[in-house]
Amino acid sequence: MKVLHTSDWHLGRSLYGQKRYTEFGQFLDWLGETIVSEQIDALLVAGDIFDTSAPSNRAQSLYYQFLCRVAASTCRHIIVIAGNHDSPTFLDAPRELLRSLDVHVIGAATDTIDDEILLLKDADGCPELLVCAVPYLRDRDIRLVEAGESIADKDHKLLEGIRSHYQQVAALAESQRQALGLDIPIIAMGHLFTAGGQTIDGDGVRELYVGSLAHVNASMFPPCIDYVALGHLHVPQKISGSEFMRYSGSPLPMGFGEATQEKSVCLINFTTEGKAEGSTQPSVELLPVPVFQQLRKVSGDWNKLSTQLATLAAAKQPVWLEIIYTGEELISDLRERLESLTEDSELLILRIQNTRLIDRVLNSAHSEESLDDLDVDDVFTRCLAANEIPDAQQVDLRHSYQQTLSSLHNDDTQAE
Repeated sequence: MKVLHTSDWHLGRSLYGQKRYTEFGQFLDWLGETIVSEQIDALLVAGDIFDTSAPSNRAQSLYYQFLCRVAASTCRHIIVIAGNHDSPTFLDAPRELLRSLDVHVIGAATDTIDDEILLLKDADGCPELLVCAVPYLRDRDIRLVEAGESIADKDHKLLEGIRSHYQQVAALAESQRQALGLDIPIIAMGHLFTAGGQTIDGDGVRELYVGSLAHVNASMFPPCIDYVALGHLHVPQKISGSEFMRYSGSPLPMGFGEATQEKSVCLINFTTEGKAEGSTQPSVELLPVPVFQQLRKVSGDWNKLSTQLATLAAAKQPVWLEIIYTGEELISDLRERLESLTEDSELLILRIQNTRLIDRVLNSAHSEESLDDLDVDDVFTRCLAANEIPDAQQVDLRHSYQQTLSSLHNDDTQAE
């Protein structure tokens, strides 16, 4: 049996205001073609299907069109669990309808834990796989709040709650396997943060439990589980070096920090060929995801930036750019000069960081601060002071600034 493990699609996510629906559509087209070419029997999607709890109509359309396409292919089963970005009720709403297409959706921890255990059958109706489809476990699902508890108490309860949940579903799955008298595999799905998990700056991965650093240890997954399919971390990686406990990672780079990272999905192949009797241990292969939109981070002084941009423009390839100016010269019209270099090219500048201007704003009187310590109003105030704007003009400038921020916020909330 062939199983494909993916996660963290984040449909609807934009990058510094740039919509990415074309990329998402290209990825889902590629994924659908891969399912057919590799003759995949089951697809596992381990959470964060959407980027927000209220996805746009276009993001929803991509999701449902993909499910219908795959359900009509040779793939017999699709299992979708919710991540921390997803709305459990939104995902669960069409659950009964999707089940008729052999699409199984678990949006929230179920009232009856048996409902998180899926027995999948082959084309002849014979059992072939047990899946412990555990969604993102919210704080309220796994612990009771008590007055006066410390952070350490909270972390302990969270971890014990997660451990207990997986022990229960695994024990029930194992009892089902024994009752069937068949050596079928057990897969556990989850959306969580494991201890030692690798992240990248700017990838948008956040701590899952507010005020807590509770990270799950690999030992929490019972040994009866043959493969652990996880979501949440965007870097493809093993858990504690195990071939059979993995994050598939996000299929698209979620930020410029992931621009040079090779993205992939996990192909898990369960076969009795060459295996000891009674063994359900699979082979695992990473299938590289094509790059649908190039992202590049370019940094340096003005000479270095202009040289790199000229080289990129000459290649005549569409590239989205983050530019970091690190020169000593103070260039107040940096954006205008950069855009003149990329004019009439296929380069698109999405973000500019002027570290020289930042250093001026965070002047020597505030040398202990970083930009992360300030909010947008603080930065604007520092800019007014750094440029010695008269007090009489500052009132009108602050008012215009607030209007601009409000307008940007309204545009974001009204956009698809």
